[in-house]
Amino acid sequence: MKRLFAAAAAIAVATATAAPAPAQDYARYSDEAVTQELARIADTRMIAMVPMRDGVELATNIYRPKGAEGPLPTILWKTPYNELSYNVRTSRRALEAIKRGYAFVVQNERGRYYSEGDYQILGYPQTDGYDTLSWIAAQSWSNGRIGTLGCSSSAEWQLALAAQNHPAHAAMVPMAAGAGIGKVGPFREQGNWYTGGVPRTLFFVWLYGVDNPLRAQLPGDLDPDIRARIARYNDLAATKPSVNWTRQIRHLPVDEMLSDLGEPPATFEELIARGPADPAWREGGLYHDDMGWGVPALWVNSWYDVSIGPNMALFNHAREAGTDAEASANQYAIVGPNTHCAFAGLGPDFVSGDRDLGDASFDVDAQVFAFFDRWLKGERDAYPATTPAVRFYTMGANRWQSAEQWPPADATSVRMYLRSGGNANSLYGDGALSVEAPPAAEAPDRYTYDPMNPVQTIGGGDCCNGGLVTAGAFDQRPIEARRDVLVYTSAPLAEPLEVTGFVNAVLRVSSDARDTDFAVKLVDVAPDGTAYILGDTILRARYRNGYERPEMMEAGEVYTIAPTPITTSNTFQPGHRIRVEVTSSNFPKFVRNLNTGGANESETGHVVAHNTLHHSAAQPSYIDLPVVPRR
Repeated sequence: MKRLFAAAAAIAVATATAAPAPAQDYARYSDEAVTQELARIADTRMIAMVPMRDGVELATNIYRPKGAEGPLPTILWKTPYNELSYNVRTSRRALEAIKRGYAFVVQNERGRYYSEGDYQILGYPQTDGYDTLSWIAAQSWSNGRIGTLGCSSSAEWQLALAAQNHPAHAAMVPMAAGAGIGKVGPFREQGNWYTGGVPRTLFFVWLYGVDNPLRAQLPGDLDPDIRARIARYNDLAATKPSVNWTRQIRHLPVDEMLSDLGEPPATFEELIARGPADPAWREGGLYHDDMGWGVPALWVNSWYDVSIGPNMALFNHAREAGTDAEASANQYAIVGPNTHCAFAGLGPDFVSGDRDLGDASFDVDAQVFAFFDRWLKGERDAYPATTPAVRFYTMGANRWQSAEQWPPADATSVRMYLRSGGNANSLYGDGALSVEAPPAAEAPDRYTYDPMNPVQTIGGGDCCNGGLVTAGAFDQRPIEARRDVLVYTSAPLAEPLEVTGFVNAVLRVSSDARDTDFAVKLVDVAPDGTAYILGDTILRARYRNGYERPEMMEAGEVYTIAPTPITTSNTFQPGHRIRVEVTSSNFPKFVRNLNTGGANESETGHVVAHNTLHHSAAQPSYIDLPVVPRR
């Protein structure tokens, strides 16, 4: 059965068949058959306007099983996307929920399509989310137990809502929810806007498509039946001009990237003007780890997503928050080898990028509904207490594993040092990765970083960027051939080595520029030389001592750079080698540092930086790997 919760791009509508598929196999239904089946088994109310505390009303579709006896548990899917106006994808989700005895409610966020008000990313979860739960719980058809569900933007708003601990919020399934996190543990990404203080470009593209301050709206006092009727032939969706993002993403200054396209000032200009420590990040819908936690959750994530590190850190935080003992005791995580929201593809012969990862089959839908059956219907055996806290796919070994904590309790840190004879430039240099510490003196490695010729992003974790980057386990050799990429590679392994958890890098660096970036990548090198990316991270040097107090670099001084962790699970098989790359750009995934030390996102001028990586005994550079014993 096709997975219900795949990303929109992964959902294809099947063509009509001569005979209908079995009732539960809705993926094989034609659009017409879906509509007919929904009419047969569901009572549907389209574009109901649900009032919020300030009088703004949000457009909401309500699907209930026909002939249901007694109040129903409810699944709420809240979205900024065009999913209410007779969208067949929504109909398929509703059918899946109704077949299992749930009411299904889908609501557009404030300021989107038929919902009133002004749009804000995450849709006011502490108010609009809370008020929607209260409204559902008060309906005669509701049993007062609601589960929130969604992937990406339909998941992110759930996080701040969980801190509110609404009495009807019985369970949640946030899938790929990292953009809802402001700060958690070592990660301070402010909703994926930053990594290590470096802006990510994905939201520039995403906001162009989603943010629409000049949107068309219907009159607020329109008759409800007329409003629902209009929704049959006018979804209020704007179609913006297409953009060549490969060219546009290079536009300088960065903060004029969208206005250069003729867009009016809106959310992009507001956010790009904020630094990573700006107090304004606390005023929106982001979750911060001092907010508490109040809801049992099933976290569904993936290794090649945009924010797997913050997601796993928040899973740990929710288990330890202690503000609601039952909630903290019932946090579960599933992590697959797929990309953003593409859980539909977890099957046999799974391929990520250039890498064959074997049989990754996992029925995500079954786990989601089992979890809801436990918490919304009270069926304790549906999702027993013996369910492992974490189930994760280990690449390389190509198998699902489980643990009771993240990282697994038996993971131990193994330090590997970045070494060379002073010529680690490119994969043809002499860079080595070794468990042996460097001697008292070892020649450093030097490279030149030109912002006008940045190192290209190839694969890794990303999403939603207009085709600028294709996420996944792609071969890194095309960029490892560059002399502005330092490459450190271990000897071939004699035995399998499993790395599962948070991977931390520490670099000793210097530069003749006042500010520059340092990017790190972890790679699995196959015996034939194919270099599969596992994950990457980056840090803007000015933030090496914290985001609240940026400090410029002085020529000749050596500084310690510790980017946020890379998060993965991979077994390096015998004959494979472990590789670490270090450079100063990863573009277009991350905004280029222009190296001036100024207000980077509002500048057009640049400086070429001459950067140095040190690795002597007194100034070692290294990576700490969470190694799990063979099982």
